[in-house]
Amino acid sequence: MKIPINITSINAMHQALGLKKPSNPLISVFSFDDVNLESETILSAVITDFYVVALKKDCAGGKCRYGQQYYDFEEGIMYFIAPHQVLQFEDILLNEVDGLVLVVHPDFFHGYPLASKIRDYGFFSYTANEALYLSEKEEKSIMDIIENIEQEIDANMDSFTQDLLISNLDLLLKYCDRFYNRQFLTRKKVNNDLLSKLESLLDDYFKNDQLTLNGIPSVHLIAEQLNLSANYLSDMLRVQTGQTTQQHIQNRLIDKAKDLLSTTEMSVSEIAYQLGFEHPQSFHRLFKNRTSLSPLEFRASFN
Repeated sequence: MKIPINITSINAMHQALGLKKPSNPLISVFSFDDVNLESETILSAVITDFYVVALKKDCAGGKCRYGQQYYDFEEGIMYFIAPHQVLQFEDILLNEVDGLVLVVHPDFFHGYPLASKIRDYGFFSYTANEALYLSEKEEKSIMDIIENIEQEIDANMDSFTQDLLISNLDLLLKYCDRFYNRQFLTRKKVNNDLLSKLESLLDDYFKNDQLTLNGIPSVHLIAEQLNLSANYLSDMLRVQTGQTTQQHIQNRLIDKAKDLLSTTEMSVSEIAYQLGFEHPQSFHRLFKNRTSLSPLEFRASFN
């Protein structure tokens, strides 16, 4: 497997696909018909810093792998990709695919309940390697919401714009969750994938206050709990996602920090200690290194 291309912004994705500059740098909707690539361009492996929701109607063949399992790309309708997770394409010509794509950066949600709630949707997990199949009526419901989002993005921004977009995104995900549960009502999740095991392990740390009690888990501790050596785990992750174990842990810390900074009145020191940092300065340094903003500058952007 090739080292994935890391697409860090929605603007960078638009440039890579030959699309016009997005109206909003944190959220965009585009049609596969608008993709302007050379006819022989074949996609490889990519990893994005934002969520991707695709509604695909047609494809000329090829396969798609999410994590270590194949996604049923040829026949499925909807696909859901989370930030920092790798998607590998095999023999897919993107300019021969029909449908719509919604991309949204996690920073767009901060300050809203959706920032934390979106992680609870199982269809963004590596374990959900099947696409969402829609009936004609269901597809129309989804298309209507995505088109509403697109129209709101393209309209002149005012004080209602973000609230309306968040409401529509929330509605879209709730409908997808309903349709997904209908589709997989009798199915059991299979959790044999290394990446999904890692995500599940990190979920436990972040949901059960283990960070506050035990500090930030070390790479050696995570590897030990996965019955792997630290070097082997990091090498495997680097090949599959382009990131080391340490970078995966830091991604989760930054995401959690953004939630706390935008939804609580906790001080930066309190947030640092809750996230397992012994010294607030270490938290401040990591946050600014990864976001180019200090924690207080990030919080101020929501005021």
